[in-house]
Amino acid sequence: MARPLISPSILSADFAKLGEEVRAIDEAGCDWVHVDVMDGHYVPNLTIGPDVVKALRPHSQKTFDVHLMVSPVDMWVEQFAAAGADIITVHPEAGAHVHRTAQMIRGLGKKAGISLNPATSANTLDYLLEGIDLVLIMSVNPGFGGQSFIYSQLRKIEAVRKMIDRQGLDVLIEVDGGVNPDTARQCVDAGADVLVAGSATFKGGPSQYAANIAALRGEGT
Repeated sequence: MARPLISPSILSADFAKLGEEVRAIDEAGCDWVHVDVMDGHYVPNLTIGPDVVKALRPHSQKTFDVHLMVSPVDMWVEQFAAAGADIITVHPEAGAHVHRTAQMIRGLGKKAGISLNPATSANTLDYLLEGIDLVLIMSVNPGFGGQSFIYSQLRKIEAVRKMIDRQGLDVLIEVDGGVNPDTARQCVDAGADVLVAGSATFKGGPSQYAANIAALRGEGT
């Protein structure tokens, strides 16, 4: 399969030593660092705020890939941009004017992503694709790590890939949820460029991170 970018989700890291965990996945060869932000409102969980992102920023020069599962979302965009996010991804359902939110993100000098939940149609992107840099396809329902992959989302990856290619756009497709070496291959074959993996990256502890990341890329298989 093509070589995807790997963005480990620190939601599955040891929260007692997050700085060390970020350094460990960096040294193990990850491409990006995925930060899942949940507010206990848009999703039924509460995780990381901008101060934590700011504290983690010195631990890696890799791209900080920040996924905002919060509502309303606009009030948080500038804070996460200032904290060190490089990519900020939002959900269309999380604000009244998602096109404006994407403009705000780009106006702050960051890359803008749009995330599609399992039940959110690819057609939501019809008037957004030209103004964004990334589409994050959720292959689980957002809110918790460790869920099983929803295979219907492979069709959505294929549909979004066709939309992007048809328009000749430079937009990456990222997939998040239930990604392991087996589903990783299927996602890439369907058209994904970036894979978010929490449990599959962090299992076994730091000594296993490099092998886990390699397995997600399909290396050595």
